[in-house]
Amino acid sequence: QVQLVESGGGLVQPGGSLRLSCRASGSTFSINAMGWYRQAPGKERELVARIGSESTNYADSVKGRFTISRDIAENTVYLQMNSLKPEDTAVYYCNANWLGIEFWGKGTLVIVSS
Repeated sequence: QVQLVESGGGLVQPGGSLRLSCRASGSTFSINAMGWYRQAPGKERELVARIGSESTNYADSVKGRFTISRDIAENTVYLQMNSLKPEDTAVYYCNANWLGIEFWGKGTLVIVSS
């Protein structure tokens, strides 16, 4: 199985940047893909970005502003968030697909506000 720990959230002004990190531990050699989801107050959890062995996907709302990357040697996935907007405020969750099973981190809070 897999354990995921996120870091890097916080308070940032509109237009600012943050970099989220998620380190995986456990049976990481069987992870197929990793990604970031977010859940804003009163809304459902939604995909932000996902990276697999052959493809990378982004939500339309973050294309051109967010970049997902993965360091396989360090078992870490990153989310570089630029040009942040108030509507990006949410709890961001790391996700890993391990042999078809989805694992989740506990989340890190991002607040975009002046």
